[in-house]
Amino acid sequence: MGREPLPEPGNHAELAHQGREILISQNPSPQERAIALVNQGMEYIEAGSLPEAIAAFERATQADRNFAPAYYNLGLARRQQGDLQGAADAFYQAVQAAPDFALAYANLGAALLEGNNQNRAREYLERAIELEPSMGLAHYNLGLVNERLGLIAEAMNSYEQAMSRSPNAPEPAYHLGLLYLQQRQNSKAKDAFKKAIAIYPDYPEANYHLGFILFNEGNLNKALDAFRRATQSNPTYANAYYGAGLVFLRQGEYTQAARVLEYAKNLYTQQGAPEWAQKAGEMLTRAQNRQGWQ
Repeated sequence: MGREPLPEPGNHAELAHQGREILISQNPSPQERAIALVNQGMEYIEAGSLPEAIAAFERATQADRNFAPAYYNLGLARRQQGDLQGAADAFYQAVQAAPDFALAYANLGAALLEGNNQNRAREYLERAIELEPSMGLAHYNLGLVNERLGLIAEAMNSYEQAMSRSPNAPEPAYHLGLLYLQQRQNSKAKDAFKKAIAIYPDYPEANYHLGFILFNEGNLNKALDAFRRATQSNPTYANAYYGAGLVFLRQGEYTQAARVLEYAKNLYTQQGAPEWAQKAGEMLTRAQNRQGWQ
């Protein structure tokens, strides 16, 4: 699960249905041509042909420069392609064409957030929430913006709003847990991580951080279970192997500790984290010398 800003998909089914209902005459209107091209773009998306879809959406914007769904779907496709600036431009055109298009504001904010333009992202996300207060996506992305701006209380409130409005999304609970952890409110952090895991049991980061808290509480067996779940869902998650190694050290299971700490050290090295590789190496030496760690 990605922890990045979340885009909201377009209402593809509705657009496709709308496109099919219109009988294209010999002299179709600009909107009829745009709808037909958007429908064509949807078919390319379903077929996995992203460049062709983008071309169709671009032609749709040229056919009717006031047809907001064409710009919106062009923005989604460009963002999928990794063109953040192009996506932001398209979403901006969508809200110019339809000033009450809440999803377009939300995705414009998400694209700007991903491009590290925090203040503008905040502006558009707040507008999306003003138009559609129940949109959990916008609350979650606003939480990310506020967190990056150092507005921790506001970020926590945004994550809580996202949790209540999008109860099936694990990311808001996870990020709320991280903020509680930073404030040393471990009990609240643990509850938040458990909520994220209840929604998505294979959430590696949530399992790891839950394991971290349980380890510090001295609940070693449950901590080890959490670290194991993290590595099962992400076999290259070095932190989780490192955490498991610390559990084994504290339990006096030196052979097991050495095995997972060596694996963690190698992963840290491969992932370009030399400081953590050194820490894992130090703990590995302890395990090899059969020295415990408290």
